Amino acid sequence: MAEMTVDLVAVEERLWSGTARLVSAQTTEGEIGVMPGHEPVLGQLVEGGVVSITTGDGERVVAAVHGGFLSVTATTVTILAEAAELTENIDVESARAVLSESRDEAEIAAARGRLRAVERA
Repeated sequence: MAEMTVDLVAVEERLWSGTARLVSAQTTEGEIGVMPGHEPVLGQLVEGGVVSITTGDGERVVAAVHGGFLSVTATTVTILAEAAELTENIDVESARAVLSESRDEAEIAAARGRLRAVERA
């Protein structure tokens, strides 16, 4: 099966890198699914969005992302997020607390994205 190289990078660290069969991400234009051989595209990631990667081995890597860009070529996908967390690092109770206590729209959007990522994992 065809594969592509994928890098998921936040401002401060590389979260995941490897080969994948499918990447899906929420952009300002809607959700996009990318498979090997996809036409080149540049997309802006939504605030509080989710990125899902199906690896070459069939495993799923899911992350909550907060802003950034998705760059696609025929053989590579690069996700450059302002902030991102893999689902195994998300504190669900903390995200729920932000939803019930915060009035900051950016914090609320990020918390919703974290919870959506955990639901999709």
